[in-house]
Amino acid sequence: MIGGGFTGLSAALACAERGFSVILIEREHIGFGASGRNGGQLIPGLRWSASELEQAFGRERADALFDLCWRDNRVTARIEKHGIDCDLKAGHLEAAWTPKDFDAMRREADYLASRFSYQTDPIARADMGAHIASPLYQGGVFDPQGGHFHPLNYALGLAKAAEAAGVRIWERQRVQQIAGSSDGSNELLTEQAIVGARYVIDATDSWIGEVEPDLGRYTVPIMNYNIATAPLANADALLPSDAAVADSRFVLNYFRLSADKRLIFGGGERYSQTPPHDIAAFVRPFMAEVFPHVADIDIDYGWGGAVAVTINRLPHIGRRGNVFFAHGFSGHGALVTTLAGELIAEALAGTAERLTCSPICPRSPSPAANGCAARSRPWGCSIMR
Repeated sequence: MIGGGFTGLSAALACAERGFSVILIEREHIGFGASGRNGGQLIPGLRWSASELEQAFGRERADALFDLCWRDNRVTARIEKHGIDCDLKAGHLEAAWTPKDFDAMRREADYLASRFSYQTDPIARADMGAHIASPLYQGGVFDPQGGHFHPLNYALGLAKAAEAAGVRIWERQRVQQIAGSSDGSNELLTEQAIVGARYVIDATDSWIGEVEPDLGRYTVPIMNYNIATAPLANADALLPSDAAVADSRFVLNYFRLSADKRLIFGGGERYSQTPPHDIAAFVRPFMAEVFPHVADIDIDYGWGGAVAVTINRLPHIGRRGNVFFAHGFSGHGALVTTLAGELIAEALAGTAERLTCSPICPRSPSPAANGCAARSRPWGCSIMR
């Protein structure tokens, strides 16, 4: 197992529960990458809407994808099973930037209700104050099946559960190469050891090109940044329903409250992997546009890193011989990564049907990638106090 994020941890745990002997190797520390640094938004589904999936893949495949990616919440199941303390909260709001966006959201809500009996709540512009104290949005859709959590604490909870199930976790060891043999077995070459393995799961996402350069060409790294304000006395007035919010702009804003009443706000993208000199100054204007009344609040923390994005914004999941892989969650992975890890464990154990239902896309590398996903260490982090 390579990679100590949500995908690798959930796959390792699920494999150990099936009786496999599992070693998980992480180059840095558990949750170092996107799994520990994302915005903590739990958004059911994929980057494509359910209606788009049906148009592209047909009814049968859309049904299978919907059951997996909307209904099958493996994150909540793991939190409950292992008692993971990660500030789990229910409710996600997609906020419409334009009236046209809101019309599309209402049509999709109607489609979900009639086609799948999946209930969401369209919110008219006049009623948005029940969820968000901002005049910018033209309405939205509230999904009670979504929510938010503390992502690093969830990753650490998965790691604790995995170790209790027998997984050996090796941190600060880099896998340099996967060497296969004619009998289907593999060797993982690290800086400290050679590890023999019948099966390998590569769950390195933004770093996958360092181990398997050809897979790295399926994604492009896009840099994204988050801030956490000082605790706010008026936090509940900003987001009265305590839902996580993401808006409908192409370069979207997304935000939520932490358990200690900080505003966690993500905004802005850069294609350069060099982080801004001052992450707080980079993100603050996006926050101020949404919440002008807290524009000058102190910002205690800022961090950022790469989102591995595929050309069509669907995950790239599959296997080559006895090497399984999952990457390219395209900024929509907080729920789907745990699912992907467990599906790979099912496939590895011999129940491959559910893996073949998953969105194994794109079918060709990104023409824009040109190997750029193989560049080393795309994550950068800074902390301001």
